[in-house]
Amino acid sequence: MRHRKSKFQLNRFTSWRKATLVSLARNLILHQRIKTTLNKARAVKPLAEKLISWAKINTLAKKRQAYNILGNHGLISILFGEVGPRFKNRHSGYVRVIQLGTRRGDGAQMALLEFTEIKKAIKEPRKEKEAKKETQKPQEAKGKPAEEKAFPKAETPVSEKPPIEKKPSKKFLGGLRKIFKKERDSL
Repeated sequence: MRHRKSKFQLNRFTSWRKATLVSLARNLILHQRIKTTLNKARAVKPLAEKLISWAKINTLAKKRQAYNILGNHGLISILFGEVGPRFKNRHSGYVRVIQLGTRRGDGAQMALLEFTEIKKAIKEPRKEKEAKKETQKPQEAKGKPAEEKAFPKAETPVSEKPPIEKKPSKKFLGGLRKIFKKERDSL
């Protein structure tokens, strides 16, 4: 009998539902934020919070329990190495569900499932690009006079042909008009 056994069944049989929840938990650990339906987000929230509470304990036994659910050593190292220490001072409420509205195709309620404390990535490539630009500008200024920069000479060899201009492709509606053109001579 199933007295007061309440779960989010998600219109799936048991193994399919478990696989869905595990997949959502994996993606949440990898990406820190996922967009899914509201019912799936509410269903995976207890599982994700259980995994994070195990990650805070950080023992071998808890790692093995988490591995039985997630099944990936890379995810376990991320969970216990990065996510668990991030929530060290928090007792509960590791995951939040933010409602987004309805999906256009089928009208399903959409939600954003995310960690309450998100680690922001630092972007460093911009500094490298700026450094390259600064090093290139003085070299160009030393090598050429200002007059040549302002009016570069365009030299074209005699043997080369001028570039051929491509005609624009037919417009979408133009092609449709030919397909649905009325044939007046058929009668």
